Amino acid sequence: MEKPDSLIFDMDGTLWDAVATYTHSWNKAFEELDLPHRVAVEELAKLVGMEGKKATALLMPDLTEEKREEIYMQVNDYRRSVIPQMGGILYDGVKEGLQQLSEKYKLFILSNCAKGIIRLFIDWAGIDEYITDEFAYGVNHMPKSHNIKLLMDKHNLTSPMYVGDTEGDGEQSRLAGLPFVFVTYGFGKTDNYDLKFDNFTDLTQHFMTL
Repeated sequence: MEKPDSLIFDMDGTLWDAVATYTHSWNKAFEELDLPHRVAVEELAKLVGMEGKKATALLMPDLTEEKREEIYMQVNDYRRSVIPQMGGILYDGVKEGLQQLSEKYKLFILSNCAKGIIRLFIDWAGIDEYITDEFAYGVNHMPKSHNIKLLMDKHNLTSPMYVGDTEGDGEQSRLAGLPFVFVTYGFGKTDNYDLKFDNFTDLTQHFMTL
């Protein structure tokens, strides 16, 4: 495995945990739309990292796709308004690690979230100067493998690695032809990885010594 020229990070479960904020946004939307649905933090945690359409189908199987889309848009409006105040939990070592890694690699964030959410996260976490670019599923509703290739083409990346916390992240990395770096502290489990780290500090140390 050659040394990477860049690292592309998943966001939720890899850089931070904002499930409490997301849960608040979902339940606020249900309440405003006078729907009986409610979601618990534990339930939503299992859906983190999924593409929007898949997550809404699992949360609201009784509703039409059109209605689910309407609710999802409202949820994301709430999410955008509350992230700057509520934020989330930045995992230990992330900010310091990104600072160090940015001195040696181009860093990117690519997530299955709505448009605008990654930028709100970057601003909340104070990591803008370390991140070269970001891309969200909500921009084009395409899978991560497709969007990884878009980033690669845009920035002339030859040997990136994708860092994530779910089996889906691993699958999408493979489809894009990238090595997959699995972080075990997030929301998922998988045996499909090239490298594995139990915390962000160890990840940082590994890539800084290459």
